[in-house]
Amino acid sequence: MDKLTADDLIYGYINGIFPMADSDGTLYWYAPDPRAIIPIYTYKPAKSLRPVLNRHQFDIRLNTAFSDVMRGCSKPRSEDDSVWISDEIIDAYTELHHMGLAHSVETYIDNRLVGGLYGVALGSAFFGESMFTVVSNASKVAFHYLIQILQQQKFTLLDTQFINDNVRRYGAIEIPKADYLRQLKLALRNKVRFIDQVSQQV
Repeated sequence: MDKLTADDLIYGYINGIFPMADSDGTLYWYAPDPRAIIPIYTYKPAKSLRPVLNRHQFDIRLNTAFSDVMRGCSKPRSEDDSVWISDEIIDAYTELHHMGLAHSVETYIDNRLVGGLYGVALGSAFFGESMFTVVSNASKVAFHYLIQILQQQKFTLLDTQFINDNVRRYGAIEIPKADYLRQLKLALRNKVRFIDQVSQQV
């Protein structure tokens, strides 16, 4: 296979598949069954997060450090953690970002990037890829702000690919692949926009 491109990613997402890299950089495409999604309109922040939000300790920015967020996400979280975001993947998603289809939500303290997440928006579907944090609660606040955007812009599908303890805390559920593909088909027909809003303190 030739080098991964933004067009490959678009084709993959509209067909319900996504790439991940092996430890040696080899790319594989995945289509989990069941598929994990996060219901957008039933999300509620955890009680423990509400005091953090009320303290307004983080500045939130959109799409100002996309590649930096990806590189933050690419770092292993522990000695046993596998890395699936290769340089090739970073390059392809950055290309997609320049096309206006891949987005980052970033958290800052004193102008220092301390957490964030990135994903892809097509139609009214947002495909959440990964998140990272170097300060407690930074990624949780980024996710909270992501949900606000998706709700305001009337997105209908938030894909989180695989179920795990991290996404469960945000309300992730599993649905059959056939159901996911049906929801995806409907979401791709809608025309909504992942709006770039000005910085906000959260």
